[in-house]
Amino acid sequence: MSPNVLALLPELILTLVGVLVMLAEPCLKPGSSRKPLGWLAIAGTVAALAASWYQIQFGTVHAFSGTIQIDAFSVLFHFVIGSVVLVTLLGSLDYFEGNASHAGEYFALTLFGAVGMMLMTCSVELLMVFVGLEISSISTYIMCGFRKGQATGTESSIKYFLLGSFATAFFLYGVALAFGATGSTNIYAIAHGLETTATPALAFTALALILIGLGFKVSAAPFHVWTPDVYQGAPAPVVGLMSTAPKAAAFAVLLRITFTGFPTYQHRWAIMMWVLAALSMTVGNLGALLQRDVKRMLAYSSIAHAGYLLVAFTAFPFDGIAAACFYTATYAAMNVGAFAVVTQIAGYDERARSIDDYTGLGQKRPYLAALLSFFLLSLIGIPFTGGFFGKFYVFSAAIHGGNVWLAVIGLLNSGVACFYYLRLLAAIYTRPGSESTRLNQLRRISVPAAIGIALAAVATGALGILPSGAVSFAEYASHSTLIEQGRQECAASPDSCHLQLQFDEK
Repeated sequence: MSPNVLALLPELILTLVGVLVMLAEPCLKPGSSRKPLGWLAIAGTVAALAASWYQIQFGTVHAFSGTIQIDAFSVLFHFVIGSVVLVTLLGSLDYFEGNASHAGEYFALTLFGAVGMMLMTCSVELLMVFVGLEISSISTYIMCGFRKGQATGTESSIKYFLLGSFATAFFLYGVALAFGATGSTNIYAIAHGLETTATPALAFTALALILIGLGFKVSAAPFHVWTPDVYQGAPAPVVGLMSTAPKAAAFAVLLRITFTGFPTYQHRWAIMMWVLAALSMTVGNLGALLQRDVKRMLAYSSIAHAGYLLVAFTAFPFDGIAAACFYTATYAAMNVGAFAVVTQIAGYDERARSIDDYTGLGQKRPYLAALLSFFLLSLIGIPFTGGFFGKFYVFSAAIHGGNVWLAVIGLLNSGVACFYYLRLLAAIYTRPGSESTRLNQLRRISVPAAIGIALAAVATGALGILPSGAVSFAEYASHSTLIEQGRQECAASPDSCHLQLQFDEK
């Protein structure tokens, strides 16, 4: 198989299936069910996950003149993104049933968005990263306003589009400055160029602008202002997708750019990450305390979790990359699971919006209540859940890197987070149910949605109880990234090669 085809095999599968979904929808009768298109999209996602597993056996593969790199790092994020898309599609099969005749477009846009996200994770050329970022962003812009006729959905889509375009301009300007300072937009060439650049201030400015652009995508404070309004107006399954998969892709790009592209300035950008992490954790948790709307509360929660993940960027390269990879997978599992449950409770019209609307859920829907409680406990960081071990891994890496006070700030913020998560749990279990509650209108959960939620719950539990396999794979991804950095450095400067790592690719 050609290296070019092998490198983009998951993306090619998703693109092909997405096009088939678009072509098949006009062939269906108006008003008929669009579920077959959803099942086709699910089959394509499973095939893409299998293709990612197939890629891992080839080690590091370079394609398209060195702009694409497939290694354990990119495959890990392919798995995360593909798994989130799979759970989202399973939970969306019945979401649009009887409410949207254009549901086929939703399934296709989900696949196209995943293509952009996966392209971002395997690109080592900043212009290719931009292409992937735009493919992902355009899909999510449209999906945010997918509930036609609802003003909040239109507002969500417009706000996300306008602010997203503004943030993309920062990213592109940073890429332009990086080219001006180093003569290249390839991440490895930038790292080599920084050692000889005559304009270090220009290079650092480039990095700062790139961080602003990607900081918007991960909802890091102070670039978070769009998040609550967009999450509140967008459909619940779309929020579950956009709060996890695009963030995973953006964090993958951040890891490559910082640890691989700008290692010379690590002592500088680590300070920036320290500030962003502390600010995101504090703003996110304090903002969530004031919310009564569940989706807005989870929006501020996602800002806080972006801060927890940014803590890993202040650690040593090996520990930081591995901890960030593990926490990304953990957060994706528990957050997409939480939104999958919220999707089933709220429905297409989102009847249950506020915390008070969840009153008595434990009595009326005990299984949904138990699953939502499990995901909330994991978001808190209770032991024997993925959230606990993820935070433990990240804070341990920060302490090992000498950032004790940042870890303390993170622990204090985790304590603050307990209040608003437990407030929702109290509404679920300790308040008496009422016959007038909106939960009486809940319909029975469908089998595909139950499978999706179960997959997220199993992943969240496994990452907390048996994390060794995921930790080993995260460390493997970290090793492969640093090894390739060393190889590229040696190829560029054989006489000054100083990174010599022994790595067992077994």
